[in-house]
Amino acid sequence: MPTLSVSGPQLDDGSHQIDLLLRSVVDYAIYMLDVDGYVRSWNTGGERIKGYSSDEIIGRHVSSFYTPEDIAAGAPARGLEVARNDGRFEAEGWRVRKDGSRFRAHVVIDPIVQDGEVVGFAKITRDITERYEAQQALEEARRTLAHSQKLEAVGKLTLGLAHDFNNLLTVVINSLDLIARRPSADERTRRMVETALRASERGAVLTRQLLAFGRGQMLAPERSSIDLLITRSMELYRRAAGSEVSLVVEVEAGLPDVEVDRAQFEAAVLNLVSNSRDAMRQGGRITLSARLVHRADPTRPDSVSCDYVSVSVRDEGHGIPVEIQERVFEPFFTTKEVGRGSGLGLSQVFGFAAQSGGFATLESWPGQGTTVSICLPPMSAIDA
Repeated sequence: MPTLSVSGPQLDDGSHQIDLLLRSVVDYAIYMLDVDGYVRSWNTGGERIKGYSSDEIIGRHVSSFYTPEDIAAGAPARGLEVARNDGRFEAEGWRVRKDGSRFRAHVVIDPIVQDGEVVGFAKITRDITERYEAQQALEEARRTLAHSQKLEAVGKLTLGLAHDFNNLLTVVINSLDLIARRPSADERTRRMVETALRASERGAVLTRQLLAFGRGQMLAPERSSIDLLITRSMELYRRAAGSEVSLVVEVEAGLPDVEVDRAQFEAAVLNLVSNSRDAMRQGGRITLSARLVHRADPTRPDSVSCDYVSVSVRDEGHGIPVEIQERVFEPFFTTKEVGRGSGLGLSQVFGFAAQSGGFATLESWPGQGTTVSICLPPMSAIDA
């Protein structure tokens, strides 16, 4: 019976088997550190994940894998200290490859103890970037869906209330009008009726804004050129911006036509220009721009990217805090001081964009300004 001849170290050589095992593992970076945190061994997984060959990394400090922020915060030393004191350190965070790119890592550090004394550390690092990004994408989709459902529910409630309120206002306004026309009405009565009528008309304006958010307003869409729509209303926009603010217009050439209600489009842009003016009490610049963008509807988690004509109004104001940005399109929510806004301006823009087949977005950077965009489907997309 033939026998198997094995050259080199025998299979029962424990140290050789461990060495073969470590070299064969490519999905984990497994290496040893000395007591001060300097790399003393390296495996194939470490080279694949972090980009260093053993000659390049052995002898260097473990902090070579950490981000500058973590190094400044003392994270490398803290990890070793926790492992030394608690017998194990486990964490998840960003790490840096040889080429400077970052990856999400799951890290475990165990102390190596000999004769009751810590003589080094065993460190295992796993690249979990794909899993982390998938989790983040799923969480973002959940947040988007929840926010969309919230706005839809508020929109349905708002639409019902607006219709009922509008019916009540119609009765009030008609009654006041009849009282004002009575021959027996004296001057004092007429003044009181006029005051009540002005208040009722203001209520009617608020009702229209609520209907816009609830996507219940009556639109008269027409094929229109964004360039011409902006040009014909420029004088109105400049007056709304005021003398302390400069209004700059940037319209990309060759934009496709859109199908919108021209009066509502003008009202929406005017609203945004007025908001930008209010955000810059000391003056500044408002940029009104129009361009073709390729993106997905952020209000629909299942939407795919496609072309939209984006009309944006950007200011150089104080910006909006990040923690409240997702609420800016809600009716009656406002960042202005009491008495300076109804909280229906952006909700009207949101409803108009949605009812026109598009969407509205807001980007804001505290201390750097805010950009609100109305994204409308081009006529080519509508025709298709």
